[in-house]
Amino acid sequence: MTPLHMCMVASTVANGGELIQPRVVRAVVKDGVRTMVPRKTLGRAIQPEIARTLTVEKVVENQVKKKAAVTDQEITEFFNKNKEVMDWAPPIDLPDEELAKQYPVIVLFLDEMNSAAPSVQAAGYQLILNRRIGKYKLPDNVVIVAAGNRESDKGVTYRMPSPLANRFVHLEVRADFDSWQHWAVNEKIHKDVVGYISFAKQDLMDFDPKSVSRAFATPRTWTFVSDFLYDEDATDAELTDLIAGTVGEGLAVKFMAHRKVASQMPNPTDVLNGKIKELKVKEVSAMYSLTISMCYELQDSFKKLGKDKLADWHAQADNFLGFMMQNFTTELVVMGARVALTTYNLPMVPGKMKNFDEFHKRFGKYIIAASGK
Repeated sequence: MTPLHMCMVASTVANGGELIQPRVVRAVVKDGVRTMVPRKTLGRAIQPEIARTLTVEKVVENQVKKKAAVTDQEITEFFNKNKEVMDWAPPIDLPDEELAKQYPVIVLFLDEMNSAAPSVQAAGYQLILNRRIGKYKLPDNVVIVAAGNRESDKGVTYRMPSPLANRFVHLEVRADFDSWQHWAVNEKIHKDVVGYISFAKQDLMDFDPKSVSRAFATPRTWTFVSDFLYDEDATDAELTDLIAGTVGEGLAVKFMAHRKVASQMPNPTDVLNGKIKELKVKEVSAMYSLTISMCYELQDSFKKLGKDKLADWHAQADNFLGFMMQNFTTELVVMGARVALTTYNLPMVPGKMKNFDEFHKRFGKYIIAASGK
């Protein structure tokens, strides 16, 4: 379709559905006399009713009719006859007293607060400071929380008006690995992602507002990477392109290299069942991933075996401790123990694992120091 075709489409809609032959000259002026070039209609392309709808004329007309059809009862529903004034209709999106009674605390979350224009932000003054809009009043157990990007982040933001800013306590939130790891485990983020970030914690958040790149690492984009990895039909080439478009080319190369080495690690199930006791490929980032994978397997195994087969599960947990002691550095052992006990909340009972005494003797003080207890 050429630009001329596009003009003819617009002309057809504007002329009530009639297709008009394009013309270069609209009028001729000769001896001071202006003569219009006659318009030539080639035919009707669309029905007048459709043309009216496309020009929004019909849409506006329908809305006017719809409003005119509102009954007197609907209009006067909030009319106070005694005082001869209109009452406020209660906002449907805000919690009422009946809902508030069902929960100890309700959070009213105003997301992207500073992405709204200042005039819109100003409309929130009454709600935020006085906790009311018209006659509506927020229940006492409602807490107002707002969030938004920093002005330095190059997001679509407006400087918050001073009167509104003065109504908030301002806290700056940063990405924290330990908090993210705990969340990632509960949300079943792919073990390769958790393993890689456990090794390269600095790559969890790689945002630079001065960079022109549209792809950069954040906890959000690593979640996208996890979703890609769960697609078993995706090839390595496809994954590399997708990950590069999500966290950036540099991190995509690093992550895929890590994943290639991690694939050479032994099956974590075989390690937990005692079939493999020695680690042949000792690449640090891959060992992090193997540790995370073993914790994943221990957690799933505990759920599958249940409380009736705790002895079998503790045998697997014992193999986990023994394998780490034999193959891992102290740093990796401490990390693995902390992840297993605090992040995965694995219920290890010391008396039911033969390797526990030696494990505690060699690494107990480091684990306690690392956990801050």
